[in-house]
This record gives sequence, C-alpha cells and structure tokens, in this order.
Amino acid sequence: MSSSPEYVKVAECLYRHSQSGVYYALVKRAGKQIRRSLRTKDRKLAERKLVDFRRKVDRMYKQAGDKAVTFKEFSLTWLNISQAGHKSRTNTRREASVKQLTYYFGIKRVRDITIRDCEAWHVGRSPDVSASTFNKERDALIGILDMAVRDGLILDNPARQIDRRKIAKPQIIIPTREQYRLLLQTMREDNPRAVRTAKGAFLVECLACSGMRVGEATAMRWGDIDFQRELFTVTGGQAGTKNGDVRVVPLFPGFKDFLKRLKKAVGGRPAASDLLIGIDSAKQALQSACAKAELPHFTHHSMRHYFVSNAIEAGIDFKTIAAWVGHKDGGLLVAKTYGHLRDTHSAEMAKLMKA
Repeated sequence: MSSSPEYVKVAECLYRHSQSGVYYALVKRAGKQIRRSLRTKDRKLAERKLVDFRRKVDRMYKQAGDKAVTFKEFSLTWLNISQAGHKSRTNTRREASVKQLTYYFGIKRVRDITIRDCEAWHVGRSPDVSASTFNKERDALIGILDMAVRDGLILDNPARQIDRRKIAKPQIIIPTREQYRLLLQTMREDNPRAVRTAKGAFLVECLACSGMRVGEATAMRWGDIDFQRELFTVTGGQAGTKNGDVRVVPLFPGFKDFLKRLKKAVGGRPAASDLLIGIDSAKQALQSACAKAELPHFTHHSMRHYFVSNAIEAGIDFKTIAAWVGHKDGGLLVAKTYGHLRDTHSAEMAKLMKA
C-alpha cells in the first residue's frame, strides 16, 4: 500500500488517498496486513477511528482459541443467549431462522464470513421466501455476527450491508354485519352436532364481540370475567399478550350478552379456572363456512377488524379503541389502519342531513 502513489502515509498505520482524500488504516498482525477505509476526510476524526480500529484488531487476535469456530456452533450459542426472556413463539421463529441460515453458512468459520458471502445468501434466499421471513432471517444473521464482533471474532458485521425487504401492506377484509351473521349461521348449521364446530362459532363470535386476538381469547378463563364490576381482564394466558401487558377492558353489552349465552351453553355454572372456549383455533371451520356461503376468506383477525370497525361507526375515539384492543401507541395504528372507515361513515351520515 505504501508503495502505491495513490496512498500517502501521514502517520503510523494511517494513510490518505491522494485523489479522494479519504483516510485508510493499515495494520499488520500475525504476518497479515489488514486495511480498512475510515470513511472520513477529517484528519482528527480519522485518528480517533484508527485507535478504535486497532483495538478491534487487537481484540480479534487475542481470541486465538475461537478462530476455528463455525457459524453453526456460534449460532447455537447466540440462540441460547437471545432466547432468554422472550416468548416461546419468538424463540420458535428464531430457531427456524437459524436453521435456514445454517444451510448457507453452517460449516464456514465465523471469522471467514465476508460481505460477498452475505450477498450470496441474499441473492439465493430472497426469491424463495416472503419478505417477512427474509427479514427475520436477516435480523438473526445480523444478531449472530454482531455477537461475533463483540467477541472479537470479526472486525465488522458484513450482514449489516444487506437491506431489509419492504413488506407489502396486507389488504384488510372486514365483514359487513350481514356477512358476519351469515358466517355464524353457516358455521352452526354446517355440523350442529359437532362439539368443535359449535366451539368454533363461539370463538368467532367471541373475537367479534371483544376485539381480542385469537391467542388472548383462547387463553381466557371464566375467572377473568367480572360481571359485577362489568370488566374483563385480558392476560394472554401462559404465553402472555402480544405486548406483554395485562389489560382490563369494560364488559361491552354485546360481549356480555354473548357470555351469558355461552355460559348457558356450557351448563350454567362453569368454574373460574375453566377456559371460556376450549379450542385453540376455528380456522378449518371458518374456511369451510366461507366457502359454503360464498363469502370472502375471513380469518380470526377479520373478526378483530370487525370489532374495531363497529367501534369506529359507534363514534368511539381512536385512543379508547387502541386501549381496548391492546395497542400502546395511543391510537396511531388504529387511525392509520382504519381512519378511512371513519371518513366513510361520516360521509354516509352526512347524507341523512336535510336541507
């Protein structure tokens, strides 16, 4: 590097490119030259960056015992550390991401992984998976290599050069009141003697009346309902709610009527520890009923959308709705996702005004 006319040595281990003016570091360790752009034209800043760079190099070469560690071995260490304190669902997703990453990087030494390796993974993996799956795997790769930087196995994280893929905004399909009634009717008529079919209809109605997520509704127990104070508590059960917070919500009249009918259906005196519904999913029953009634493909989450749309039509403010459904942003997401419904409802109501 020193023999090239393009680079001028300005201090120990510090060079400046004669044309661009950018400063470079050149450090020798164990018979190898390590060169890195310091990405600045400012001499003082370059000197400070050089100090940090030399510390990184020193730390990396002190970790002699870890030089041969493979990506597979190191990723399992990262996985064990990263799983602490997280929900099982999050940990399951991370395990799946690490498994897929191991197919690409498994036997390669961590210290040998370069930006080209990460780009090759990007090119090979991205077309085969959704943007959401790709981003989860990318985040895991960055997390693993960040730990490698921290432990002195590599100087910088090459995976940070890989951009996240943009996730397309999903189309929200909200049942009309007529579609909702037809859906429940079809589910109950499909196989009236089947216990699971009946529970599936109850689950769909529970979601539509309460605004809960499906995991929250299926984890709810009769002891979470306070009929006297007209409140219900959403805990999410053992897995917890999505944001980890327990919330107390007013017992809406429609939900209260539903609970009375449900209590009668289960024998009138359920124990406080009994689950409200008793099934984890109504997916199959929903798909069957939608196909039979020629309805759009409604899901569990469609019923949550139905609840929110009804609340908006009733004139409930976004902040209150957000608190009911477990959002912690003060109503920003509700406004962004459903704001057009309020505008549409307002326009329809305006038509009722007489001149």
